[in-house]
Amino acid sequence: MTHPNTPDMLQRPDGQSIAYHHTPGDAPGVLFCSGFMSDMDGTKATALEQAMKDLGRSYTRFDYLGHGQSTGLFTDGTISRWTDDALAVLDECTAGPQVVVGSSMGGWIGLRMALLRPDRIAGFVGIAAAPDFTARMKKDLPPEGHADLERQGYWEEPSEYSDEPYIITKKLLDDGQRNFVMTGPIDITCPVHLLQGMKDDSVPWETALDIQKALVTDNVVVSLIKNGDHRLSETEDLNRLVLATERICSQIEYS
Repeated sequence: MTHPNTPDMLQRPDGQSIAYHHTPGDAPGVLFCSGFMSDMDGTKATALEQAMKDLGRSYTRFDYLGHGQSTGLFTDGTISRWTDDALAVLDECTAGPQVVVGSSMGGWIGLRMALLRPDRIAGFVGIAAAPDFTARMKKDLPPEGHADLERQGYWEEPSEYSDEPYIITKKLLDDGQRNFVMTGPIDITCPVHLLQGMKDDSVPWETALDIQKALVTDNVVVSLIKNGDHRLSETEDLNRLVLATERICSQIEYS
């Protein structure tokens, strides 16, 4: 018998396996995309899962290549590859319209998914969404970071969120620009809700306003949380996330 916390595994063409949990339920379903070096067992992903289960709604969370319980090396990951992982989960593990909830990097990947699968992505919720963050990452690299990238192909940046450093690879930075979405209008027409802390020291809070301006859809709500940090994992933040997600879902059901 499979332990309830043991994930299912989705095989990728290159032999890697993506770990995921899927709870069947009503449509539209909710698909959670976590952040850079985060995994599907984080506070937001699991709190939202419980809330959607209580509402009888389909819910899916997963780990990208090299994250959490998926196989592969983190240093082999790029925005293109992690977007492909997310699309594979969408295509093979879910059915019907989905609302993508993307945290930080997951917000960038969620926007890419909405552009690439407009027939399946019926709504988007961003939590400190960080589209095109590799551009800022590259700009903010110290001289020793640039030197390490050239010398060994990666730099280990200390992280304030983990004892593990952020591993920033040259491959990640070079690939990032192929996935930029903030270079012009973002051709997404589904409803969007952006949650953004104003004390976020990883993603400038103005980013949410920039995304809102770039989106083609007029159906955008931006919630700025005055004392919110990057994580937005406090109880009141989680409540806001659940309400924002269900608000988007209800628009899809009755529109």
